[in-house]
Amino acid sequence: MSTFFDEMPKSFTDVKLSPENKIDTADFLEASEQLVKLFDLLGSTAFVVVQNDMTGNIKKIRTKLLEDPINCSALQDLVLVESTTKTKTATQGLLWLSRGLQFTAQAMRETLDQPTKELTSTFTDAYGKTLSKYHGILVKPVFKLAMKACPYRKDFFAKLGADQIKVNEQLSVWLKSLEHIVQIIFDFFTSGNYGKGL
Repeated sequence: MSTFFDEMPKSFTDVKLSPENKIDTADFLEASEQLVKLFDLLGSTAFVVVQNDMTGNIKKIRTKLLEDPINCSALQDLVLVESTTKTKTATQGLLWLSRGLQFTAQAMRETLDQPTKELTSTFTDAYGKTLSKYHGILVKPVFKLAMKACPYRKDFFAKLGADQIKVNEQLSVWLKSLEHIVQIIFDFFTSGNYGKGL
């Protein structure tokens, strides 16, 4: 029986990292696109705003990669290329996409580590710890509504796959890779203050 993770053409576990932890841009974008599909399984139109935001940011990064594939083949290099220009569209896209990924990772981490908690609880908690601080008074209610619209835990996990032991194992591995990549990105942004004003 195949699971949601089996059907991913590219997972965060497949994203290539150089010895200096440089993240392959193309791999990262493909893995991020697969993550966006996770929100389809939550089955609520309230999550469309989350998906659209992430998809828009993926597009900004991909546009930059296509413009300059050699110098932007790693995410860190892409940011460095843009740091010398006035426009930082892809850098801003990466920063916001990473915040979305961090929120998703936190929500799934709490869901995995607290098997008795429902998704409305773990997702709301994760939102409070991650994205909430970057959102203004107009955006927060939209996200809070989305968290309340989460399906029941058992229904969501059933959509991930019939074999729940396999699903939990794959989710755990995928999540670890996602958390690792998000941490590398945030550490890099901090190291050069690349997110300033974005």
